[in-house]
Amino acid sequence: MRQGTAQQRTVLVVAHTGRSEAVRSAQLVIERLTQAGITVRVLEGEAEDIGCAGVKVMPRAAAAAADAELVMVLGGDGTLLRAADLARPAGTPLLGVNLGHVGFLAEAEREDLTATVERVVSRRYDVEERMTIDVTVRRNGTLIGTNWALNEATVEKAERERMLELVAEIDGRPLSNWGCDGVVCATPTGSTAYAFSAGGPVVWPEVEAMLVVPISAHALFARPLVVAPSSVVAIEVLPGTPRAVLWCDGARTLDLPPGARVEVRRGSAPVRLARLHLTPFTDRLVTKFGLPVTGWRGRARARAEEPADGGRG
Repeated sequence: MRQGTAQQRTVLVVAHTGRSEAVRSAQLVIERLTQAGITVRVLEGEAEDIGCAGVKVMPRAAAAAADAELVMVLGGDGTLLRAADLARPAGTPLLGVNLGHVGFLAEAEREDLTATVERVVSRRYDVEERMTIDVTVRRNGTLIGTNWALNEATVEKAERERMLELVAEIDGRPLSNWGCDGVVCATPTGSTAYAFSAGGPVVWPEVEAMLVVPISAHALFARPLVVAPSSVVAIEVLPGTPRAVLWCDGARTLDLPPGARVEVRRGSAPVRLARLHLTPFTDRLVTKFGLPVTGWRGRARARAEEPADGGRG
């Protein structure tokens, strides 16, 4: 649990202000936190829409989350990923309240908003760390950009009409050429996002690994790969191929000219997520994807129905 005195407590509230429900939820959260003596910050571009008095308005920069106990995020996974860009440098935990659709990164649902605020006020939450990836882009040895991602970094075609020609490299050794729509390099957290849609495996968050998933590849060997967290994955855009683009978490982008080299490695800093419930990841999968589990008997029931001698004749 996070420690500190009530006078020192500060929470940054980030909301998807394009949704009226998120605005109303933010107003409720701010009111309850303020009543509990907690200082509330909101972002400059959201303050007018939220319209709450007595909050501290912050620029959209890492300083907004600095020294805060928590960042409460009201929206979907996209809003939480946007907030992660502020929270990661400060090491501030994120607590997501899902107002979107699947909301895999969120910890609470809209129906639990009041109880969620009460848990924050009484400091009844745990914090876990999620692996990130750092991305470096070079061309002819010259650095042209750096970025990072919690979910995934993708190299994608920028022109719909033609495929990209890419070559993949793992730990300094060439793996394969792909004519494809792109490649997803994902973390375990991102395995249920774009990588999942592209046919990649679901990886439990406790597993430390990186995923490499080709998108619509025309190649004999184009299976999803799971590599070590210490590995360095490189994707090179071959000369003569159409223009490509790098996307990090679907929000931050960089144009990739032919000859660009994208290197992906384990991130230098994790993202910290606040957890209210120590729910097994299997249960989260079943709930979020609506998976059918009819007929499951369970270990306890199976044991209860075993003969006293263990079934030995």
